[in-house]
Amino acid sequence: MDQYDFIILGAGAAGLMLARAMAEDPWFESSRILIIEKEIKNKNDRTWCFWEEDQGIYDKILNRQWSQILFKGKRLNRKMDIHPYSYKLIRSGDFYKEQILSLQKAPNIEFLQASVLKIDEKIENVSIKTSVKSVTGDRVFNSLFDYKSILTQKDYPVLQQHFVGWFVETDKSVFDDKAPTFMDFSVPQKGNTRFMYVLPFSPTKALVEYTLFSSVPLEKYEYEEAIKLYLEDHYPNTSYKILEKEEGNIPMTCYDFESRNTDRVLHIGMAGGWAKPSTGYTFKNSMKNSRKLVQHVKKGFPLRRFSVKSRYWYYDLLLLDILDKNNQLGADIFEAMFRNRSPQLILKFLDEDCNWHQDLWIITACPILPFTKALWARIFK
Repeated sequence: MDQYDFIILGAGAAGLMLARAMAEDPWFESSRILIIEKEIKNKNDRTWCFWEEDQGIYDKILNRQWSQILFKGKRLNRKMDIHPYSYKLIRSGDFYKEQILSLQKAPNIEFLQASVLKIDEKIENVSIKTSVKSVTGDRVFNSLFDYKSILTQKDYPVLQQHFVGWFVETDKSVFDDKAPTFMDFSVPQKGNTRFMYVLPFSPTKALVEYTLFSSVPLEKYEYEEAIKLYLEDHYPNTSYKILEKEEGNIPMTCYDFESRNTDRVLHIGMAGGWAKPSTGYTFKNSMKNSRKLVQHVKKGFPLRRFSVKSRYWYYDLLLLDILDKNNQLGADIFEAMFRNRSPQLILKFLDEDCNWHQDLWIITACPILPFTKALWARIFK
């Protein structure tokens, strides 16, 4: 049975970022590292967006970036400059290609295309049974996520950020390609938190995505009907063709993912709670947490002691408690933030990079009563 020092389960964003961080650190040069992934990762199956200041390590594979964003709500329709931030977009196919080509050059990293059938943690190592062969590893980083693992618990609400998007091309110039629509809450809410998300690639091409924060996904036709109506309403007398489609479902929960970690097995990516609970943004969190995890391993700390929690976990918990009981309040909360505070500070807050004073300034921009009730209920739960 082949023996490895580290095994990474899943070659998605988190798995590949972690492997790249290890490959670029001389400390891991003598370590045997295996990446197990069941699929051939060469398709555009994801569109990742994030914001950052100045240049970043993925700038060479960016599909687009913008210095402005647009927010729409009941009483707000505003295009906002976000400098010094840029809102950046990466297609997953470009990301997979660049990451995998780089990792294939590392002599100590191997890939195995196989399905993981069983994980058996022992005192001396972890045994992984796959559809191809069995291997063992000293430590395992597991990005394989199953919704069932969090739906059975009752301590933390579980919402879902579920969406369907159309990549469309129109017969005339209708899109403002200088600013993506960050959130458009002008669509009917129907008792939920619903918004349109528009990423313009050019005046005639864009990704138009219908997104919900709710506990139960819709039928596929409901998303597509909403996109169709939005296009007809916002771009009248315009013909279009659908170039591609994408769909996804991101967990929004403050469930204690870290409680499942052991000294030999650590969960990463969505399986490790790396998706920000209040927004679903995962890509940049995976960048930060991968680097943080590499330093943790180098210091010889047990894997179970690795934590990504901060005070922002509690802020997210209160928001999810609110949306779990009153899902329709999402539009009012986000609109209040963007109406009363600068987009730069909001993005910094969502990056979990503010000081206490800035945290309080953002929090007081939101409707106070729902958060007070949620805090009171959580204290006495």
